[in-house]
Amino acid sequence: MEKAPSDPERQLQPAPVEPLGHLDAGLEAAASEEAEGAREVGSGGDTMTENNFWLKKIEISISEAEKRTGRNAMNMQETYTAYLIETRSVEHTDGQSVLTDSLWRRYSEFELLRNYLLVYYPHIVVPPLPEKRAEFVWHKLSADNMDPDFVERRRIGLENFLLRVASHPILCRDKIFYLFLTQEGNWKETVNETGFQLKADSRLKALNATFRVKNPDKRFIELKHYSDELQSVIAHLLRVRARVADRLYGVYKVHGNYGRVFSEWSAIEKELGDGLQSAGHHMDVYASSIDDILEDEEHYADQLKEYLFYAEALRAVCRKHELMQYDLEMAAQDLASKKQQCEELATGTVRTFSLKGMTTKLFGQETPEQREARIKVLEEQINEGEQQLKSKNLEGREFVKNAWADIERFKEQKNRDLKEALISYAVMQISMCKKGIQVWTNAKECFSKM
Repeated sequence: MEKAPSDPERQLQPAPVEPLGHLDAGLEAAASEEAEGAREVGSGGDTMTENNFWLKKIEISISEAEKRTGRNAMNMQETYTAYLIETRSVEHTDGQSVLTDSLWRRYSEFELLRNYLLVYYPHIVVPPLPEKRAEFVWHKLSADNMDPDFVERRRIGLENFLLRVASHPILCRDKIFYLFLTQEGNWKETVNETGFQLKADSRLKALNATFRVKNPDKRFIELKHYSDELQSVIAHLLRVRARVADRLYGVYKVHGNYGRVFSEWSAIEKELGDGLQSAGHHMDVYASSIDDILEDEEHYADQLKEYLFYAEALRAVCRKHELMQYDLEMAAQDLASKKQQCEELATGTVRTFSLKGMTTKLFGQETPEQREARIKVLEEQINEGEQQLKSKNLEGREFVKNAWADIERFKEQKNRDLKEALISYAVMQISMCKKGIQVWTNAKECFSKM
């Protein structure tokens, strides 16, 4: 018997803890401002540009997918799928509806848009894209990313991604997102001109931050654990669902064998023939219904997969916080070192071993003028370091407030979406069982009339 996975929701109930670092008292107010920040995050509607305001007045859909052939960046032939994005105004001008605008986008362009959003909005839980290749599928389902059924499910997932971004109180205002929906030519060049790749943090730096941060914020540690648990629980649920689908498919198809046997039997039984033929028909109908049932189930599985991928978006926020904490601690350490050097030069006392101290012993003391010049340089560096540290503290405080506000928004969305999906899935299963009971009830009546 498999062990039931732990409840990940418990991980999002952290006790009050210290915020980013211990280096600025102003940061300690961040925790008390979280709830207030969550209410303020969506209140910036008055600052929207005309383009962003237009996003609030349109309907977004991906109406179709098309298989295409072309050449990639390596000048090699490739086959890919393009998706038709349609935007239509919901307002009317002089009683006339505005014409629908449309353009084609590849999956790689959706990836480029999301990577841009991740870099420019590190405090936001950016909506995930649907899977590029099928995962957690039952054995009768094709894992080919060009399979029409898979392409259709991915079309729905990409449309959902656009709607998620368009409904986000901050992401919907982004100019690049607006151009993604309206500018077909040169959009990639426009994104690359923002220089977002240069602002992306390196993996090595992220790894250093993970292992070398001395004072991590316990709330973000809890959030990382929660994201791991969320991913583990949903992955476990999807694997179980795939196994159940395999077994259910087999059970339904066995009824097809019953139907064939009853039909063949009816041919040799004169008195029982009609009843056997009718029972066989009911069995055939029941057996063929499983294909539609499992196809509907895939849509619920895709809703679960969205939150499977949301777990990585949560971890991305945690990694950015670790990087900011790491930079803050490095700046504080560098400032403390410079202050110590300045004090040692002013007093002439060396507290710790240093290369400079060994040089002084070997080659003699510095002249007073040299010492004064070094002290002056260090004082300037200390002033710059203090300003830099203050700036990083303020930046960290703002990040904590904004990130936690968006996490609260995400939790509300997650609870609402998963509750609705699981209830709908349960209703579908009940309906399926009722149909099974009805089939056997009808078969029983056929047998009773023999």
